[in-house]
Amino acid sequence: MRTLVIEPLTKEAFAPFGDVIETDGSDHFMINNGSTMRFHRLATVETAQPDDKAIISIFRADALDMPLTVRMLERHPLGSQAFIPLLGNPFLIVVAPLGDAPVSGLVRAFASNGRQGINYHRGVWHHPVLTIEKRDDFLVVDRSGSGNNCDEHFFNEDELLILNPHQ
Repeated sequence: MRTLVIEPLTKEAFAPFGDVIETDGSDHFMINNGSTMRFHRLATVETAQPDDKAIISIFRADALDMPLTVRMLERHPLGSQAFIPLLGNPFLIVVAPLGDAPVSGLVRAFASNGRQGINYHRGVWHHPVLTIEKRDDFLVVDRSGSGNNCDEHFFNEDELLILNPHQ
């Protein structure tokens, strides 16, 4: 089994998979008579069907035991999905490039600093939310509408990966 190297989350490194939602280095301008700085278009919400709606939810996630054996990834073929940490805690991201199925050898892992959110582009393979804290809250922006918007892929035994944030 290959142990994933956890990379720092940067806009450049994460670009093939989606957007990093952060203020550092982001375009901004003043609004509200100069009392508010707006960081504009940090990510784009993607939906596939005319009747789809972009929705906002809160996910309360419990930590999984680490080190974690990565056995599956999922994707949302009909819309993007954004996770913004509400409590300022770092979290982990595991992703694979677009394709009919994720390729184990191309899976990558990233660590958010807790002030960064992420927006998975439509169809990007990813692991369900991975909090480091015992329990954590995330603001989630994704899609509501008809049709199956969650495909899961389970790796064969010889493709399994290890995620160990304590390495």
